[in-house]
Amino acid sequence: MTKPIELLREGRKSELWQMCCGFLDLNLEQFMHIQRRLMEEQLELLKASELGRKIMKGAMPSSIDEFRAVVPLTTYGDYIPELTEKREATLPAPPAQWVRTSGYTGKYEAKWIPLPERFVEEFEKLSGGLVLLCMADYRGDMRRARQHLKVLSTFASPPYASGVIASLLQQALNCDFLPSNAADLSFTDKVKKGFAEALDEGLDGFGGLPSVLVTVGEQLRQQSNRLDKKALLKRRGALLRVLKGLAKSRLAGRPMLPRDLWAVKGIIGGGTDAAVFKKRVDELWGRVPLEVYAGSEGGIYAVQAWDCSSMTFVPNLNFFEFIPEREHFKWQVDHTYRPKTVLLDEVVAGEAYEIIVTNLHGGALTRYRVGDVVRITSLRNEAAGIDIPQMVFERRADDLIDIAGFGRLTERVIWEAIETSGVPYIDWTARKELVGEQAVLHVYIEPARFPAPSEAAFTAAVYRQFRELDKRYNFNIYSIFGEEEEPPADLPLRISYLPAGAFSRYILQRQNEGADLGHLKPPHINPSDAVIANLAEPAVEMERVPVEAREKVRA
Repeated sequence: MTKPIELLREGRKSELWQMCCGFLDLNLEQFMHIQRRLMEEQLELLKASELGRKIMKGAMPSSIDEFRAVVPLTTYGDYIPELTEKREATLPAPPAQWVRTSGYTGKYEAKWIPLPERFVEEFEKLSGGLVLLCMADYRGDMRRARQHLKVLSTFASPPYASGVIASLLQQALNCDFLPSNAADLSFTDKVKKGFAEALDEGLDGFGGLPSVLVTVGEQLRQQSNRLDKKALLKRRGALLRVLKGLAKSRLAGRPMLPRDLWAVKGIIGGGTDAAVFKKRVDELWGRVPLEVYAGSEGGIYAVQAWDCSSMTFVPNLNFFEFIPEREHFKWQVDHTYRPKTVLLDEVVAGEAYEIIVTNLHGGALTRYRVGDVVRITSLRNEAAGIDIPQMVFERRADDLIDIAGFGRLTERVIWEAIETSGVPYIDWTARKELVGEQAVLHVYIEPARFPAPSEAAFTAAVYRQFRELDKRYNFNIYSIFGEEEEPPADLPLRISYLPAGAFSRYILQRQNEGADLGHLKPPHINPSDAVIANLAEPAVEMERVPVEAREKVRA
């Protein structure tokens, strides 16, 4: 089978684009034909496997419609112990590799997801497509595509999902990661060393959470006047790059930004914060990040095109079903209720849906509840000429704070209100609490500097942003915000400041306890009492416990 890197080496760039990004040329009928053909193949593999028969409760559906009617929706608990114990003989197809993600405290240490060989082959093409799309300005734009692009390693290491995607995109297009040897480095040290190498060798692109990209960019901006110029004298390439960057920034009359140092060709981003920080990433780095919707349970689900607007679903890794929001709420009230699903050719523009996936090509997860809610923004992308329904990531299915008089608030809306309030902060977490008999949104936030504006001033600033955001998202289903700029006395919103260093201490404590990457940070939405108590503790000195010492404690 021809691989992406072979086409790149041979200069067959139009064929490479078609291989990796050709799904964007499909119309909805063609998309659904691929979905149904691959799902029919998957159905036969499920019926022939021990795990498939267990998940389908012994049913032997002969069609996709029958499959959707008789096979129950699943969560990870339905795949224990087969996946947690990696019982490969029970699977629909032998795995080429395993991906892991966060476990569930008290139930299992990690979720392990098998990736069959055919799945990995298709995954690799799509990973190469991410690189091509993040560098493209129009359909088929291959001007920047070449081997040995310098890519900053801001991903986790395999077997985590971001690490698997990174290794596949490196494999697909022969990218060079900076730093060149990052296997034994912590994430922070990896990024520091990577930027040091980028000063010498250049930087073509990178990926990661947009909030992290903003943080790194702001740190570079703040440190631009404190560079060790004596050390740079020994590194001619780095010195020339810094001098050119300083010249650009002085001509612009501002501190040096990352875009003054590097002409970045492409950035890949993802996560709830993508929409919140897109503009700031562009201001700092000179390139809008390409948003990707991906996960450990199914690889790449959807991706933006070259116009960086809404995302387009990918047809060849997972079979998609969608639970309409009204069906999802019925299930929330009564967990014995079996919510009905629709397919992509039945979705309605403007509606929100819980997404359901069945892994194709011999994958294990079947009618699996990923736990995400997406919103269909339109039935096609007019500007880019894409004839497939467009989507944005709305929220986690359980990350909704419903406050009477205020609305149904998602992580994205709360984060955007905080971010656009103009008050510098480190991080935040929020939940619904009772104050007397009134339910309020209580936001716990660590200011970026002390003394900070009063909590009342911060509350007023966030309130004003909620009023503006409601005009765009229409989340306030209970009442209409008044015309007054200042918040009313009975506003169901409270903001409390956390002590300096609260989030960094929390993360360090979790590292010392041996928590994996997915469990280091506190949740933004609905944290427990224990998490709030931990964050609110007064500042104390804490040292990082070496990995060897943690292993001894565990033993």
